[in-house]
Amino acid sequence: MTEKKIRVVHYLNQFFGNIGGEDKAGQPPISKDGAVGPAMGLQQAMGDKGEVVGTVICGDNYFNENTAEAKKQILELIRKYSPDVVVAGPAFNAGRYGMACGETGKAVVQGLGIPVVSGMYNENPGVDASKLAVYIVPTADSAADMRNALPKMAALALKLGRGEDLGTPQEEGYIPQGRRVTVFSDRIGSTRAVEMLMKRFNGEPFETELPMPEFDRVEPAPPVKDMTKANIALVCTGGIMPAGNPDRIESASATKYGRYSIAGLDDFLPEDYETIHGGYDPVYANQDPDRILPLDVLRDMQKEGIIGKVHDYFYTTVGTGTSVANSMRFGQEIGKQLKEEGVDAVILTST
Repeated sequence: MTEKKIRVVHYLNQFFGNIGGEDKAGQPPISKDGAVGPAMGLQQAMGDKGEVVGTVICGDNYFNENTAEAKKQILELIRKYSPDVVVAGPAFNAGRYGMACGETGKAVVQGLGIPVVSGMYNENPGVDASKLAVYIVPTADSAADMRNALPKMAALALKLGRGEDLGTPQEEGYIPQGRRVTVFSDRIGSTRAVEMLMKRFNGEPFETELPMPEFDRVEPAPPVKDMTKANIALVCTGGIMPAGNPDRIESASATKYGRYSIAGLDDFLPEDYETIHGGYDPVYANQDPDRILPLDVLRDMQKEGIIGKVHDYFYTTVGTGTSVANSMRFGQEIGKQLKEEGVDAVILTST
């Protein structure tokens, strides 16, 4: 008897769906029969065990700016294909794409009762937002890992599509979801606990049976006592740079930041400043960089005596795809410099 092919729908953003780049990030959801872009690689990985019956494509900006409506439209497009499983991405470390894959996945699981597989870098914000509902295969931080990610996603999708019970995250290759499940062992709990304790005493590796969540807690700084005397600095993750990007800071997945003088400057003029950020439409930011980094407003506040002064330097980088590790390093280095320079507070803007 011939095994039934698993029906798969693949969700992609505008770039991987071959619609266009950032200029098409506002694309509303559409569907195309069969496999498009990475869905072709997924199809190849599944072989004759599964079939990509449709590809649903949505622009990252459209999804994140119209989330409720986008999810409703996407569910209707997916529903018509009657899939056994849905695959979203992989999104690697692209934050907007990861959130779109995660939110779409949750909507499919909750609204259609269909399992969903995605692929993301472990620092993608989409992981924490959706891992309880979506099975997420860990990937590298860029699309260079596509060839490795798709076969793993395909294997997981086929199992879920067939309704098979999955093993542990370590066995199946997906990011732990924080669920506690009952398993049977041939050794009682006290024996296993003592074995783990002895391994810890001896400096040997061991794996706990009850991993605890880790939270990054940052105590808020005390409020500024007198804003009329405060030295306020501007810091930006929206990519506002002097024209030409003199330090060649990356437009995504940044590994560095810039420090630039604004002493005597009242306004960011479009002929002198621009955004290099690769994660949003740059048109409006380039027309008036103060829309991202509000120097003009702060100068007005300084003249009116609302704040003491604007710090003579601003710091800038890009947030899209930038790793948590680099972000923490930027923050620690920038914070140290600002403290040494007598800054009292920071206006941190994004996009």
